[in-house]
Amino acid sequence: MFEFNYRRVPTFIAVLGFLLNGFSQAKEKDFVWPGGQKLAVSLSYDDGLDSQLDNAVPTLDSLKIKASFYILPNAASVNNRMEEWRELAERGHELGNHSIYHPCRRSLPEREWVPLHHDLDKYSLEQMMEELATANTFLKALDGRSERTFTIPCGDMMAGIEEEYKRKLQELFIAYKGQGVPSGFSVVWAPQEVSGAELIEYIKTVPEGISLINIIFHGVGGDYLSVSSEAHTELLSFLAANREEYHVDSYINLMKYVNVLNDGTAP
Repeated sequence: MFEFNYRRVPTFIAVLGFLLNGFSQAKEKDFVWPGGQKLAVSLSYDDGLDSQLDNAVPTLDSLKIKASFYILPNAASVNNRMEEWRELAERGHELGNHSIYHPCRRSLPEREWVPLHHDLDKYSLEQMMEELATANTFLKALDGRSERTFTIPCGDMMAGIEEEYKRKLQELFIAYKGQGVPSGFSVVWAPQEVSGAELIEYIKTVPEGISLINIIFHGVGGDYLSVSSEAHTELLSFLAANREEYHVDSYINLMKYVNVLNDGTAP
């Protein structure tokens, strides 16, 4: 069973890529979220890790916060605890596509940990799209849903064919997260080894004009690229105590809301 090695992957701040027609029109409006908030927070968890089930999910559920989990079908936790991942979706959390094998570009600095057979630089566009479509099929078997969002592994676009890759993604997903399309509407942060106070400060000091903060966790109180369970709980407790200011929901629900606004109809 595949275990992904993130020891060399840095924390990153990236822009958000939207696959939404007419999104700029929504941005130009006096944009608010369903509860009237100016700022939304999407909490997501990558790779399908035991520490997420053990430490993150109980806190999310106790505070009635919905999140997105971008799982890998070949992850050990997904294989060993499949029913728990299925039940998580039944409780209203999102299962998102993160590919099957987590291919990343081995040619980039400090990427020697990328297995040769998972080197995105060696992938064809057709191979990548087939992998993503197969991952969608696996996820549908878990949750019965057809609509899906995608988090790009390592934030890596396909070298030399980025525009073609992004066009192909539109055939499979409502939206994606990564370093593809600057929007000025959203930011993405993948924190590690930070305190709860630092997580909250990031939320409080987001640049003016940003309407969506996307925080990508990996390990929570364990595994890799981890934040402590205490820091994670402190952030979620802050968000739960300030629902009138921050709209917190799964990424797919947030993107559906934006799409509805772009259609000119009420959510």
